[in-house]
Amino acid sequence: MFKRLPRNVWLLGLISLLNDSASEWVYPLLPLYLSSVMIASPRAIGMMEGIAEALAAMLKLFSGVISDRFNTRKWPMLLGYSIPTVVRPAFAFISSMGGALVLRIVDRLGKAFRSAPRDALLAQSVAPEQRALAFGLHRSMDHLGAVIGPLIAFLLISLSVPLRDALLYSVVPGVLCVLLCCVVKEVDAPLSRKHHARDWRFGTLPAPFRRYLLALALFSLGNSSNMFLLLRAQDSGLSTSSVLLCWALLNFIATVATTPLTLLSTRLGRIRLLSVGWAAYVLIYLVFAFAPNNIAVLIAAFAAMGLFMAATDGVEKTLVSELLPAEQAGSAFGWYYLASGLPLLPASIIFGELSVRMSMTWGFAFSSVCVLLAVVVLLSVRLQKTDTTTLQAEHPSLPHKSSH
Repeated sequence: MFKRLPRNVWLLGLISLLNDSASEWVYPLLPLYLSSVMIASPRAIGMMEGIAEALAAMLKLFSGVISDRFNTRKWPMLLGYSIPTVVRPAFAFISSMGGALVLRIVDRLGKAFRSAPRDALLAQSVAPEQRALAFGLHRSMDHLGAVIGPLIAFLLISLSVPLRDALLYSVVPGVLCVLLCCVVKEVDAPLSRKHHARDWRFGTLPAPFRRYLLALALFSLGNSSNMFLLLRAQDSGLSTSSVLLCWALLNFIATVATTPLTLLSTRLGRIRLLSVGWAAYVLIYLVFAFAPNNIAVLIAAFAAMGLFMAATDGVEKTLVSELLPAEQAGSAFGWYYLASGLPLLPASIIFGELSVRMSMTWGFAFSSVCVLLAVVVLLSVRLQKTDTTTLQAEHPSLPHKSSH
């Protein structure tokens, strides 16, 4: 079944692998660097992450709408991968939290430019019935990069390479990622609607999609920065090297399980599997809240988080591609990223404040309540069956339905 996937799918997957290897090379080191070198508090780190993610979320909608209007996915995507390639190594030279905030915001702006156009291009590059496979494979390769990155960082730290130098070397996979973006091919929107993109405003979106966005927003309010998981592990007595290995374990499990679990959603239903995944997230956060000093349990929680990511990442995006037509793919993913990204600002601020004023246990408990509410809203979403014949008519250049 993988052989039937077009070249674009593999290229986009490899690009994400390289980009995530660079990103996750830096990401688990950053909170450790900020807390140990700059003595930054959870409140400061949470504020930094929340502001960066919220600004990026707003721009993701803009980039998605623009890519629809001008019928281009490749160029905003190329810009979006180029920016963090320059910014990530610059973390090695910062000397204040203000500088860290500026760099993190610029890094997230790169993600804002690329995310919605890239996912729209991925959706348009395959036949409708191949979307679950394409998004599952893409997320698996993305997670594989997130395994490679922390392992390289672990190797560098084990060789006594200074944290500053370890951050600097992340430029190598970033440059390779940008070069590959240059050979990705554009895929035109359906000719019959190419110049007639529908209204992208929230009020004109289909009701099931709006309800889905509400569920995503509630989930994101409880989905504070993963940096808090890394800090929790460090506070529980794990060394820097052990924290990196836990992060690599999480992403290795997500790599292996994402594609099969995303395909499983075709049988079980997207909403059903997504609800189970979100409910599991609550249990995982409760472990981080109430059993942080049991190292074995903590490692198991990181592994379970990998399964959660595998069961939800590809499914969430597949569902987005099915709820709106192809000529609105950029706008659809823009709204998806806005709903899942904008609440990260209050989420991170609230988590950081609870951690400082009370304890991290209260932050994890608050997150669990928000996610439970999200599950309730998600279960209320009612989907219409996809008209595969109509969708295939929108993609005359794509292969017809094939069995997996």
